[in-house]
Amino acid sequence: MSDSTVELEQGLLAVAKTAALAGGAELTARWRAPISFHTKSTPTDPVSAADLASEQRIRGILARERPDDAILGEEGGHTDGAGSGSGLRWIIDPLDGTVNYLYGLPMFAVSVAVEDDLGLLAALVLEPATGEMFTATRSGRTLFLPANGGEPQPLNGSGCTELALALVATGFSYNPRMRAVQARTVGGVIPRARDIRRIGAAALDLCWVAAGRLDCFYEGRINLWDIAAGNLICERAGIVVRKLPEVYDAEGELLSNGGVIAAPPALVDELYALATARPEA
Repeated sequence: MSDSTVELEQGLLAVAKTAALAGGAELTARWRAPISFHTKSTPTDPVSAADLASEQRIRGILARERPDDAILGEEGGHTDGAGSGSGLRWIIDPLDGTVNYLYGLPMFAVSVAVEDDLGLLAALVLEPATGEMFTATRSGRTLFLPANGGEPQPLNGSGCTELALALVATGFSYNPRMRAVQARTVGGVIPRARDIRRIGAAALDLCWVAAGRLDCFYEGRINLWDIAAGNLICERAGIVVRKLPEVYDAEGELLSNGGVIAAPPALVDELYALATARPEA
């Protein structure tokens, strides 16, 4: 890997850190205080004033530091860079775990990643409630940055080799029909795993798999901004990341454009088979 590539990745990671910290500051300033929100896809799919304020701060920093780059954000959609563009695109989730956040639970995150035509270049996930941070670059390792400002620690992911001993995390859609499919799927996983966890923020699920706090994660319906940063963080920690296929109901209606699975090499095939099984209702 050339010095110029490493320098570019580290420069992008520095911008991601500045942006994520700014977005996180907007979240912590409003956390556990009365806050306005409305719903999106379903009555249980909220977006709050905190989501919007965080994304606005992140976009402002990216526009200042990287004006030629495109941006894809959960709340603001896709925007092109200035001029002819740089060929880079930032993928941001200003508040992953909105329901947790609105309930005062500490499991929420800011997720920032940047990609080129070959894939992800740099990624960062910040957990504002604790100050913990996870980072990765295409040519480097996944690092954990402690909240106390200590030295970054390289992560290698879980070494679990038996699904029966694995702590498996999952998530559920806001769509009730997709949730019914997911409920049947998790019913097939529970007897085969040590236990199941539902954290409520996919970015943290993936980072915690990279850190070995969880052994595996899968979710059958998910958005790119939820997992972009976490995918690279897992991959650079030695975790296998695979896309899950589309899901259709009995009438042929599309319920999901696809999901994700992240697991140690020894577990990924078995968990993938369970996650893609479609038990009858």
